[in-house]
Amino acid sequence: MDKYQAALDFLYSFTDYETQHQPCSPVNYDLRRMYELLSRLGDPQLEYRTVHIAGTKGKGSTSAMTASVLGVAGFRVALYTSPHLVDIRERFSVDGHLISRGELSELAARLKPEVEAVNAASNYGKLTTFEVLTALGFLHFAEKRADFAVIEVGLGGRLDATNVIRPEACAITTLGLDHTDVLGDTLDKIAAEKAGIVKTGVPVTSAQQPPEAAEVIAAACANLGAPLVRVGHEITYASAGQRKGWQVLDIKGQLGKYHLEIPLLGRFQQENAAVAVGVLESLVGRGFDIPVAAMTKGFASVRWPGRFQQIREKPDVIIDGAHNPQAAGELALALADFTTGRSCGMRILVIGASSDKNVSGVAYSLAALFDIVLAARSRHPRALPAEDLALEFRRLGKELRVTESVAGALDEAVKLAGKDGLVCATGSLFVAGEALEWARMTTE
Repeated sequence: MDKYQAALDFLYSFTDYETQHQPCSPVNYDLRRMYELLSRLGDPQLEYRTVHIAGTKGKGSTSAMTASVLGVAGFRVALYTSPHLVDIRERFSVDGHLISRGELSELAARLKPEVEAVNAASNYGKLTTFEVLTALGFLHFAEKRADFAVIEVGLGGRLDATNVIRPEACAITTLGLDHTDVLGDTLDKIAAEKAGIVKTGVPVTSAQQPPEAAEVIAAACANLGAPLVRVGHEITYASAGQRKGWQVLDIKGQLGKYHLEIPLLGRFQQENAAVAVGVLESLVGRGFDIPVAAMTKGFASVRWPGRFQQIREKPDVIIDGAHNPQAAGELALALADFTTGRSCGMRILVIGASSDKNVSGVAYSLAALFDIVLAARSRHPRALPAEDLALEFRRLGKELRVTESVAGALDEAVKLAGKDGLVCATGSLFVAGEALEWARMTTE
């Protein structure tokens, strides 16, 4: 067995809450074991400045935008995100470069005795896969001498493995009812978990939130003396149109006005960009040099695959990670914008979902937009059987076919759509990831 495969086997040998959710309690998520492991590693997470970003949706895009601007501004920037679409190495990048297989293998080997020591003592329970991955990322960023690391929260915030950093700025992107089995079944409960990343005196930028969530975030910031900047209040934005593959928007922040072009489609990315501007202005307020020109160039050069991304033409094939009703609604708006002014033939939806999602709400948001629905099951362990997903669309009277795989569904969808049609593959990031694999395989 080669070293890289041995490293992957080690990293996936622990309890993996990405494949099996557990309630968000200290019994399952105890930060003390993270502190114990990181202490044994020399506390690498304290060797660089950090930005911490939580939220139900948009936190990955916001993280990527923030990292892109910081990189253009001259900082050596690390980015930690999850989950990955195709390759686990996507989670760890420095200056846009993924960790190499050799680096991951070497770091996993260094981690192994320290992880085994923490788990043998089991003072606070045993480490999980995500906790070990997070520690590996922190160590990699220190080894690469990053100036900044932009850290996306994995799940929740309060007890998330990433919540051991001392950030210069925080953000909470759009909140919604998701992971309710873990974070709670109301928006105020979910907001309380997300607001767990707020630190004393550290500025927080929040997307526009439902009132009950906004109240919780505001209270958390007030209790800790953390300055709060809100999109829709201190920061505003307006669309200035779009061109092929790009959106143009104007954002008015507290420190200036920004005319930005971003190579990411979907109206929801405008809100994410406004949050990123709030984070970056917070950093400027703390003494970091981020010129307006860096803002403009950084947003224009951001890359974030799998989020309303066009991966093929004739027919147009769009992929997106919409995994809850709120995100599906945003996808519907983005598709409407995308097809405006186009003569569109058959519209085919390829959809898969995780078993813990509100698939009936997703179906309701998307069904009317498509002529035919192809239900598929991704390879992820939490994937919902395609036949179960199909039932939700049949209830809405849609013509539906059940397929064996995402790749097989896309092959069929492209044939059905013809050159003037539209195919959209969505339902989870795992579906988007497999669609990217399919695109690479079919164009090679």
